[in-house]
Amino acid sequence: MEVQKNLLVLGIESSCDETGVALVQSQGSGVPALLAHALHSQIEMHQAYGGVVPELASRDHIRRVLPLTTGVLNEAGRSLAEVDVVAYTRGPGLAGALLVGAGVACALGMALGKPVLGVHHLEGHLLSPFLSADPPEFPFVALLVSGGHTQLMRVDGVGRYELLGETIDDAAGEAFDKSAKLMGLGYPGGPALSRLALQGDPAAFKLPRPLLHSGNLDFSFAGLKTAVLTQARKLGDDLEARKADLAASTQAAIVDVLVKKSLTALQETGLQRIVVAGGVGANRQLREQLDAACAKRRVRVHYPELHLCTDNGAMIALAAAMRLQSGQQQANRDYAFDVKPRWPLNAIG
Repeated sequence: MEVQKNLLVLGIESSCDETGVALVQSQGSGVPALLAHALHSQIEMHQAYGGVVPELASRDHIRRVLPLTTGVLNEAGRSLAEVDVVAYTRGPGLAGALLVGAGVACALGMALGKPVLGVHHLEGHLLSPFLSADPPEFPFVALLVSGGHTQLMRVDGVGRYELLGETIDDAAGEAFDKSAKLMGLGYPGGPALSRLALQGDPAAFKLPRPLLHSGNLDFSFAGLKTAVLTQARKLGDDLEARKADLAASTQAAIVDVLVKKSLTALQETGLQRIVVAGGVGANRQLREQLDAACAKRRVRVHYPELHLCTDNGAMIALAAAMRLQSGQQQANRDYAFDVKPRWPLNAIG
């Protein structure tokens, strides 16, 4: 397959409740450069409902995507005519939200006579640390931790992914969010729980570490959520006074499982480098514990920049640019698009 280099790639992300647009310049065989990016979060809009409302999310993407695109082009000092490829998130995600980004990207591509490329959302997260000040090198173990996904992957190159383990029920991000909701912490629950945990004792309550000694690299967090609910009911009227301790204990249980499973993956693969990506990758406790554990084993750890941990257009433009310059995929001028709300990362063509 032909390797494409020195391309200006416009990326659009609209898989859930954040609209992201970015412009990336690929540079031969080197890491593509991020020229500009912009992000709009819908958190404030969804707070009144305690979670994401898909129809409202889709409508807001429609309102935001073109103004964000104009802003990114202006910031980078580029014009639409200079864009070589328009990339968009094809999946996984909310079907309606994905259709907005795909529709806009393909319409722009057709209007400009430029090719388009649908990108896997999780591949964007997986490759996002390449935009950091300390980019990784292949091969590495990847821990993907977000609201809907918890996976361990072996990554030997762009498009060369082997699934080592994944969650069999709730993802780590869901465990944070659902536990926070049980404690009445509002939306988004995960960040609220993490902030409250700073004031609590992580050893205050003995909570389960599901599948910690399962002998495989799979995860399960549904049982932890049930244990948090049971503990909250036991506390009754004392919950408010002990909420910080319960939050800290919950976070400790989740982080403990993530760290130990990651170390096992490194041991089993024999690799000396791990990449952490996805929204939960911004968690301070996870970073501190994983950094400490890997330092003892002389293993390198790489993270995305904090502002690129959540969903964003930069990771979509980057993933597209890296696939094109590695020869893994060709952009196309078939503007009859589709989306894949459920799309396993190891099923990428």
